[in-house]
Amino acid sequence: MFSAQQPTQGRRWPRGQRFTLSAPGVEAEAAYRAAVMDVRSLGRDALAQAEKRWADGLGLSSTDGIVMAEIRPGRRSLADLGRSLEACGTPAAQIRESVDRLVEKGLVEPLPLPGAVVPPAA
Repeated sequence: MFSAQQPTQGRRWPRGQRFTLSAPGVEAEAAYRAAVMDVRSLGRDALAQAEKRWADGLGLSSTDGIVMAEIRPGRRSLADLGRSLEACGTPAAQIRESVDRLVEKGLVEPLPLPGAVVPPAA
């Protein structure tokens, strides 16, 4: 009946959830930017290889770097990322997979939702 609307695997984020880079994420994103800048004049193949080397070293997908670059300004939601990466042709499902992977690796952190009660530190 609705077979095309199968739920995707991965984490389900609340509507309006925003994300930011963690301290290790800031370092990883800077390394991604440096890797891309070093090869930007060498063509698409060199760029793909640089992204793959960067990603392999962190156990990520080569497309995760661009998601991190879009999160870098801070407090970005999945909808914000979708609008930003729409021109690149990055599907929403791929963005969600990247965010899930980056959160799992500790490079991106979900921010507390507005009005959420934060438990006291133990």
